[in-house]
Amino acid sequence: MPTDLETRIAAAPHRFRVLTGDRPTGALHLGHYFGTLANRVRLQDLGVETYLVIADYQVITDRDLAGDLPGNVRELLLDQLAAGIDPARTTIFTHSAVPALNQLLLPLLSLISVAELQRNPTVKAETAATGTRAMSGLMLTYPVHQAADILFCSATVVPVGHDQLAHLEVTRTLARRFEERYGPVFTLPEPLVGPAPTLLGTDGRKMSKSRGNAIELRATPDETAALLRRARTDGDRRITYDPAARPEVANLLELAGLCLGRSPAELADGLGDRGAVALKALVTDAVNDHFAPLRRRRAELAADAATGGLDELLARGNDHATLIAEEKLDQVRRAMDMTYGRAGVLTSS
Repeated sequence: MPTDLETRIAAAPHRFRVLTGDRPTGALHLGHYFGTLANRVRLQDLGVETYLVIADYQVITDRDLAGDLPGNVRELLLDQLAAGIDPARTTIFTHSAVPALNQLLLPLLSLISVAELQRNPTVKAETAATGTRAMSGLMLTYPVHQAADILFCSATVVPVGHDQLAHLEVTRTLARRFEERYGPVFTLPEPLVGPAPTLLGTDGRKMSKSRGNAIELRATPDETAALLRRARTDGDRRITYDPAARPEVANLLELAGLCLGRSPAELADGLGDRGAVALKALVTDAVNDHFAPLRRRRAELAADAATGGLDELLARGNDHATLIAEEKLDQVRRAMDMTYGRAGVLTSS
C-alpha cells in the first residue's frame, strides 16, 4: 500500500528533489539494483528531479587506497545508465569535483558531538567490520559528509533502506540545529523506504561487493549460473517460504519473485519437493531473463565509452552540481555572517 510520501510524489513529482548515490568500489550487484537502483529510475521517470552522487571520497573511509578509482567510476556509470538513469533528467556528479559541497562539512561538524557520531549504527558497524584497523576521521564523520550531500541540493526525499534511517536522522538533526543557531537555510528531507527485502549473498550473509558474495549486474548468464549453484540452502528437499527458519531458501525465492513479479510463497508452492537444484535453476533463469536487456544495453554503452562520452556526461553533472553547491554555501555564509570581502561588510557603523 502506498505511503503518504509516495502518494504526494505521485500527485506532484515536480515538487520533490531526490538525492541518492553510491561509493565507487566496484560494479553494482543485484542487491543494489533491487534495493535502490530500480527505485531511483522509477522516481526519475515519474518526473522527480534527481541528483546522483558518486561518492569517491567515501571510498577511503575504511581503506588506505582507493584502488582503480577511474575504472570503478566507469563501471558504476555503465551500471546506472544501463539500468535507465538518464543524464538529461538526473544530475550525476562526484564528491571530489564539487569543492563547495565538501566545504559544508565544516559548519555541519560544529553542530554534532563526537559521542553522537560514535553512537551512529553505521559508524559502529563499519568500524567493527574493519577489525583491528584504526578508525579514520573520515569514517567517524561519514554521517556528516552524507548530510552535506543531501543538504547542499535541498533534497526533499532520500531513498533509504531501514539500516540507513539513522544516517538520515543525523541529516535532519543537523538541519534543525543550524536553523536554531543561524536561521533557516536547509530543507528537511524525508526518507523513502523501499519495499524490496535485503538480499543475501551466495554465502547467506548480506550481499556485498567486499564479501565476494554478490552477483554483479554485468555478470554473464554463465557466471550468474555458477554463482547461484554455490548459493547456500539447507537439507530439506521440500521448498517452503519461511524467512525466519529458512533464510537462505527464502532469499532465493525472494530474488526469483522480484525478477518474475510473483510472490515467493507462490513460487515455493510450485516447486514443492523438487529440491534445491530446481530452486536454483528457477532463480538462474529468472535472473538471466530479467537482466538480459540491461546487460545488452550495458555492453552497447561500454563499446561507446571509448569515445569519451562518459567523461563529458560527468563533466556536465559536476558543473551543474558545483553551481548548486556554491549557491547553498553562499546562503550558509550569509546566515553565519561570514561574507567578508564584500562591499560594506567590514565598514564600521
